[in-house]
Amino acid sequence: MRPKKLAIMMMCAVLVFGSLPLPALAENNAEEESGSGEYDAKDETIYGNLNTSGTLQDMYVVNTFHVTEPGEIVDYGDYTNVRNLSNLTDIEQNDGEVRVQAEEGEFYYQGDMDNQPLPWNIDITYILDGEEVAPDELAGKSGELEIQIATSANESVDTVFFEHYMMQISLTVDPSIFDDIQAPDGTEATSGKNKQITFTVMPEQEEEFIVSANVTDFEMDPIDISATPASMPMEEPDLGGMKGDMQSLSDAISEVNSGVSELNSGISDLNEGAADLSSGSAEYLSGISDLDQSSGELVSGSAEIRDVLQNVNDAVQDAPDTPDISELEALPGGMRELAGDLQESADGLDELSDNYNQAYGNLDDAISGIPDDDITDEQFAELRNSNADEEVVDQLIGTYEAAHTAKQTYLGMQEMFGSVTGTLDQISGSMREMADRAETIAGEIESGMENMNELDALGELQSGVSTMASQYQTFHSGLVEYTGGVSELASSYEELNTGIQELSDGTSSLDSGASELQDGTEELQDQTSNLPGQMQSEVDDMMDEYDASDFEPQSFVSDENENVDVVQFVLSTESIEVEEPETTDESEEEEPSFWDRLMDLFR
Repeated sequence: MRPKKLAIMMMCAVLVFGSLPLPALAENNAEEESGSGEYDAKDETIYGNLNTSGTLQDMYVVNTFHVTEPGEIVDYGDYTNVRNLSNLTDIEQNDGEVRVQAEEGEFYYQGDMDNQPLPWNIDITYILDGEEVAPDELAGKSGELEIQIATSANESVDTVFFEHYMMQISLTVDPSIFDDIQAPDGTEATSGKNKQITFTVMPEQEEEFIVSANVTDFEMDPIDISATPASMPMEEPDLGGMKGDMQSLSDAISEVNSGVSELNSGISDLNEGAADLSSGSAEYLSGISDLDQSSGELVSGSAEIRDVLQNVNDAVQDAPDTPDISELEALPGGMRELAGDLQESADGLDELSDNYNQAYGNLDDAISGIPDDDITDEQFAELRNSNADEEVVDQLIGTYEAAHTAKQTYLGMQEMFGSVTGTLDQISGSMREMADRAETIAGEIESGMENMNELDALGELQSGVSTMASQYQTFHSGLVEYTGGVSELASSYEELNTGIQELSDGTSSLDSGASELQDGTEELQDQTSNLPGQMQSEVDDMMDEYDASDFEPQSFVSDENENVDVVQFVLSTESIEVEEPETTDESEEEEPSFWDRLMDLFR
C-alpha cells in the first residue's frame, strides 16, 4: 500500500505546484513591461442592468485600450471593483487611479460602478385594462396592455451625452402572447419567430412612446436600450435636380402673378365698363320712363288736333255757304307745338342712345378681355396640390369662376343689349318723321288758308279739309302706336336694367376680390422668388443641426481620461417571466467531483 500512497501523493504535488509557473511567468512579463505604455485611443462601453420599471440597479464599464507601446497604462475611474479581461496581470487601483501592465494591441478591463447615474431618466409604466399595474404582478396576466416608455434628461449628469447621443429602445415580443400590436412611433421588424419594435430618441429630445396590445399569459423579454453618439458625418445631399424643380415652381408662380395682374387689370376695366353701363342704363330707364309718362300728353294733344280737324271737316262738309274756319286757323300753331315736342323727345332719345352705346362698348371690350379658356376640375385639383398658398389658390379659383360666370351671363344677354340701340334708333327716327309730318300738315293748312280767297268753289275747301283730317288720323294712329311701343319698352327695360345693376354689383365684388388676389399672388411671389436659395438655406440649417461630426467624445467615467474615442451605453431591463415550479428528483445522485474521486483512492 505504501508505494500506491506515495504515487498518489506525488500526483497531488504535481497538480498543486504545477500552476505555480503561471504567476511567475506573469511576473516576468510584468518586469519586462515595467516601462510606461502608450495608447492612441480608449473606448468605454457602459453596461447597465435596469429593473422592469427602468430604474438602474447595477453598472459596469468595459474599457478598451488600443495600445501602441507596451508598458504601464494609467486610467481613472471611481470603481468598486476592477477585473483584467485580457490576461492574468494584476490591476492596481488606488483612490480612483487604475494602473495595469498592457501588451501591444487591444487591452480590456472591467470596472464595476456603484451609485453612478445615467445621463437619461428612463421610466417604464404598465397599464392593464386601464389600470396601472406593478411589473412584478404582470406575469401570466391577460388583457389589454399598454406599455409607456418615457425618457428625459438627467440634470445631475453632464448634459453632453443627452445633447449628442441618439438612443434606441428595442422591445422583442412573442406574437403568440402579443396580438393587435400598436406602436405609432415605432418601427416594427421580424426577428425569427418574434417581432421587434424599435423607437429612436434624437439628441436633446425627451420622448414618450407607447406600445399597446392584447396579451395572453403575459411574458416579455428584456427591453434593450442602446445609446451612441450621433456624430456620423453627414454628406450634403445633391440638390441640383430639386433646385431646378424649385426654380420651375418659382417661375410658374411668377407667371401666375403676372397673369393675375393682367386679370386684375381686365377685371378693373370690366368693373368700370359695367359701372358705366349701369349708370347709362339707369339714365336710359329714367329717360324712357319720363318719355312713357309724357306720351299721354302727346297723345292727348294730338287727339285734340284730330278732333279739331274733324270738327272743321264736319262743318265744311255740312255748310252750304261759307263755313266758320276759325278753329282751322288755330291748327298750325298746335301742330307746330306737337312737332316741337316730338323733336325734343327724339333728341332725348338720341342722347340716351349715345350714352348707352358708349357704356355698352366699354362693357363689351372688358368682357371680351376675359379669356375663353375652360379650367377643368382636374386642373383645379393639380393647382391645389402644387404646394402653393391654399388661400391664394382659393381666391384665384373663385375669381376665375366669378369672371367666367359674368362673361356667360353677359353673352346670354348680349342680344338684348344690342337690340336696345336698334330700338332707340327706330323710335327716334319715327318720332322725327312724325314731327316732320306735323310740320308739313301745319304748312299745308296755312297754305290752304292763304289761298282760300282764290278758291272758286266750296268743294275744293271741303276736299282739302277732308284730306287733312284723313291724313292726320293716320298720323295720330302712328303716334298712338309709337307711345304704346315706348310704354312696352319702358316696362321690359326695367328687367334688363335690374340685370345690368346685378352685373355691376357682381363685377364690383369681383374687382375687389381680384385686387385681394393680386395682393396675395404678389406676396406669394415675394416669398417664393428665391425658392432654390431658401431650400439650400434650410438644408444648411438642418445639416448644422444634425451633423455632429465635430463632436469631441469625452469619458463617462472620469474627466481625467484622455484619448477617448468611443463611449457607448448598453442597457437592459429585467425580463418578465412566469416562475416555473421547482422540481426535485430524490433518486438523482450528485455526480462526484474530481477531488472526490481522487480521495476515494485513499479509502
